[in-house]
Amino acid sequence: MGGLRQGRRGLRVRTGTSHWKCLLCALLRPLDRPRVPLTADSSPLLSLLRKETKTLKMRVWIVFLLCLAGHAMAAPTEEEPIVEELVTEEPVVEETEVGVNPVQIEIGEFDEAIDATEEEEEEVTTENPCLNYNCKKGKVCEVDESNTPMCVCQDPSTCPTAEGEFEHVCGSDNKTFDTACHFFATKCSLEGTKKGHKLHLDYIGSCKYIEPCMDTELGEFPLRMRDWLKNVLVTLYERDEDNNLLNEKQKLRVKKIFENEKRLQAGAHSLDLLAHDFEKNYNMYIFPVHWQFGQLDQHPVDGYLTHTELSPLRAPLIPMEHCTTRFFEQCDADNDKYIGLEEWAACFGIKEQDVDNDLIV
Repeated sequence: MGGLRQGRRGLRVRTGTSHWKCLLCALLRPLDRPRVPLTADSSPLLSLLRKETKTLKMRVWIVFLLCLAGHAMAAPTEEEPIVEELVTEEPVVEETEVGVNPVQIEIGEFDEAIDATEEEEEEVTTENPCLNYNCKKGKVCEVDESNTPMCVCQDPSTCPTAEGEFEHVCGSDNKTFDTACHFFATKCSLEGTKKGHKLHLDYIGSCKYIEPCMDTELGEFPLRMRDWLKNVLVTLYERDEDNNLLNEKQKLRVKKIFENEKRLQAGAHSLDLLAHDFEKNYNMYIFPVHWQFGQLDQHPVDGYLTHTELSPLRAPLIPMEHCTTRFFEQCDADNDKYIGLEEWAACFGIKEQDVDNDLIV
């Protein structure tokens, strides 16, 4: 009945239509004989006919059963394509320890990711030319087309808004600025002009009327100023537990003043007492005067004080001491807009032989 083939699903029987036709022909072939007419003498023939009829019925049943079996086993004339089943491996789920969050990134990988990010940020940061490029007040750093840093005037509108009136400052043009940032940005925009050259930060706070300083008052100002500088240094020495306020050389010099039993304690003293103490304990005032000069001489450190460098000291004093402006103007003995150490010391009554650059430590 055709050929046998070993397939994917076992033994398969090829049962095409032509195979069944041949099978029927083979079963019915004994009937294809010449028809003989029936006669009286035909009883043996009749017996034979009856016998063959039974045989035929048997063959028909066999054919019928074979048809049923063939129909169940038959396949299309074209062979079924063999489809290979994809074998997927089941993911291996690791058991987590008790108390461990199953939704968790490997710590090592996470750290490496952080490190890589930090390295990238460091690379970007180091590539910024403005990172360590300092500009004076009123200017900000920008880079040109060749990635070279340069200082340009800051736009006053980019300055932070003042949080209160305590941030206001008064310019020498008697105009109030919201913050020091607004003042210096404005002054920078006026560079090269006569107005910009004359504009300075006068004092902290909104502009107000300052009484004129009389000659007698001007003579009293250095008495209070010297005593104030001495008391500031002693206070810093007392509070400097972490060595952040004074360096070691400064602390050694202030220690002598602090431990001196003759030192005049801070307080509201009369001008006569202040003048007497300066004459009696003159040596206690030499270092405080030098120290204050060194604190102000910062931009740049060149041994001279400009109007801008004086601002941190004079700006808070003017509202309280109306002779401040006139005092510092008088210190500039040669009117060159700079105050040298000798001029500074002379304003506070320090003798010329006691002026020493080595005391600025």
